[in-house]
Amino acid sequence: MEPDLFTAAAEERQEKDPAASPLAVRMRPRTLDEVVGQQHLLKPGSPLRRLVGEGSGGPAGPSSVILWGPPGTGKTTLAYVVSKATDKRFVELSAITAGVKEVRAVIDGARRATGGFGKETVLFLDEIHRFSKAQQDSLLPAVENRWVTLIAATTENPYFSVISPLLSRSLLLTLEPLTDDDVRGLLKRALTDERGLKNAVTLPEDTEDHLLRIAGGDARRALTALEAAAGAALDQGESEIGLQTLERTVDRAAVTYDRDGDQHYDVASALIKSIRGSDVDAALHYLARMIEAGEDPRFIARRLMISASEDIGLADPNALPIAVAAAQAVAMIGFPEASLTLSHATIALALAPKSNAATTAIGAAMEDVRKGLAGPVPAHLRDGHYKGAAKLGHAQGYVYPHDLPEGIAPQQYAPDALKDREYYTPTRHGTEARYADAVEWTRKHLGRRRS
Repeated sequence: MEPDLFTAAAEERQEKDPAASPLAVRMRPRTLDEVVGQQHLLKPGSPLRRLVGEGSGGPAGPSSVILWGPPGTGKTTLAYVVSKATDKRFVELSAITAGVKEVRAVIDGARRATGGFGKETVLFLDEIHRFSKAQQDSLLPAVENRWVTLIAATTENPYFSVISPLLSRSLLLTLEPLTDDDVRGLLKRALTDERGLKNAVTLPEDTEDHLLRIAGGDARRALTALEAAAGAALDQGESEIGLQTLERTVDRAAVTYDRDGDQHYDVASALIKSIRGSDVDAALHYLARMIEAGEDPRFIARRLMISASEDIGLADPNALPIAVAAAQAVAMIGFPEASLTLSHATIALALAPKSNAATTAIGAAMEDVRKGLAGPVPAHLRDGHYKGAAKLGHAQGYVYPHDLPEGIAPQQYAPDALKDREYYTPTRHGTEARYADAVEWTRKHLGRRRS
């Protein structure tokens, strides 16, 4: 028996006893039109619609695709819809348990099916990032010659986890995290649908909001929590899933936090001010509140990058690279592992020496510009690379700093109105003490400060 994604035995059991399957399985869409979210991948003529036989056909067959996205965004669901909607032979492998032997067996079967019965094969390979380079290499001939149409799913960045030859032979489709409205619609469908809870329970708004925070854009997690909470409510003889019932079921207290309201900005502000105040423990508390409330990790990472320049600056030049690296890591891995990266960055920023000198410097410079203190660029600094520039006096008399022993040319750089203006006032905190010495030395050699 082929290792197809949804075997006949499993489907027969579900037909006889639908409740035996988890709610997340029962509520899987049956067509692409029922899929929640990912509308950017489901437009007419898209690769997924061509895989299910929609479109005009012709010599250009459907391409192999790699589905990349966070857990619970619909990668397996899309494969399921393809398996139900197409008359193609559909085979599933998991990279966790399969190897080259299983891949070759599928390819051999696909070639026999194509040659003997004219039936195309779609291979769904879950967790492709777990395949080694050699295992991924074994897919190349089949994909290149279209012996199979590959649908590969991964939660990791395929540019790092999938070999380049396979990427170049496939279309990369990126699945976005589901929005709260997407998950809310899915919950409402599950509550009322005949395949779901059949109106056995209701979901009050406060419970629904907490469930959305728990889900964090993961449809599978949302439906699993809903099913568990509904079971607990019915066991207690209740027809409404109360907030306390949900909390007990998922062992997770509701955090007072509205991502679109005051709490969102209050807690984010408290995080940044705790970092600025070097209270690492308070900063970690507010970070934990944001994570537990389902805050977008990219929002947190952006705030940390801003803090690195606004409140630390040159007192610790490593702060900004740490924050940027954290933001890049968050984009690659997502929650729950991203919480480790955000903690790493938060601790580093909170304990770093502090300086807002870069912040006040650019603020003062911008204020002068707004006041109209700009003035013409000194003639010797203007562009002299075009014909006629010399006749205008542009770039004439410019002294090239690298020609001088100390690498500094004492000439006027700022406009006349600002030639003696000093914006940068460094602290002596951390490594900024070195920059304080440097600015003193350079201003002296520029002739703008007496020794």
